[in-house]
Amino acid sequence: MQVLVIGATGTLGRQIARQALDAGHQVRCMVRSPRKASFLQEWGCELTRGDLLEPDSLDYALEGQEAVIDAATARASDPGSSYDIDWTGKLNLLNACERAGVKRFVFVSLLGAEQHRDVPLMDIKHCTEQALINSDFDYTILRCVAFMQGLISQIAIPVLENQTVWVSGTPTPIAYMNTQDVARFAVAALGRSETIRQALPVVGPRAWSTGEITQLCEKFCSKSARVFRVRPFLLRLMQGVASFFEPAVNVAERLSFDKVIGGGTPLDAPMEESYAAFGLDPADTTGLESYLREYYDTILKRLREMEADLDKDAKKKLPF
Repeated sequence: MQVLVIGATGTLGRQIARQALDAGHQVRCMVRSPRKASFLQEWGCELTRGDLLEPDSLDYALEGQEAVIDAATARASDPGSSYDIDWTGKLNLLNACERAGVKRFVFVSLLGAEQHRDVPLMDIKHCTEQALINSDFDYTILRCVAFMQGLISQIAIPVLENQTVWVSGTPTPIAYMNTQDVARFAVAALGRSETIRQALPVVGPRAWSTGEITQLCEKFCSKSARVFRVRPFLLRLMQGVASFFEPAVNVAERLSFDKVIGGGTPLDAPMEESYAAFGLDPADTTGLESYLREYYDTILKRLREMEADLDKDAKKKLPF
């Protein structure tokens, strides 16, 4: 198929683009800065400059396309409210798809969005889901949770470097998923009629608490972690201060997400129906334990190699 990927420079979007290419699709990526997306072109993607807030650029990007996979979301560094960026942008994209006659639409959403309408990002995901459900699109909604890749900077590296691991709220078990696996579901949807007009969970094999993840990191790198848990009232205070200043509105909205991940209710869901609908094998999905083990094996091997090279350089400087 001719597939347009939105958000292709992101952690998930680039995996979707890569796997769509591997599956034989013709992939076009709409990006805000083509210079920063040259790696996508090297893979074999066609690049087109565009912005969800510029309707004309959407019309151009959608020319000749048969399907859209939308993995875009506002970045923490973006100014203003995520409603201005995400919600307005999503409406622009859906309207552009209607004008272009593109019916197949795969949307990456969040699990339990309807339960957290007071959190801006969750509210936007829920409203986008409803817009699709009430439309004539042949949509597939992937209801995801958090990605394993985010745990590297949040927990794995701090443990390795003897830094403090910051966690918030009440421990909430989360069924983290590898972005490569999420991408497999997104791309598989294009060829599966069973996923059309369906909203299905796409989550990892089991839910893990931050305490359990920290213990895994300690085990794999043979170091002890320093954990500091931020009390909810401190996050609410930071959110209030940030929302007082307009340039920090996006930051305040991100802080409000603690209501989702710090509430104690597990972010998990049964996956039997999803695997059947997408035609995928559960055995191919990455487990968090194996993901972290592979990360530490790789990084520790590189560190040992660097130390060996330093030793060689030091020996060369000896006068004998």
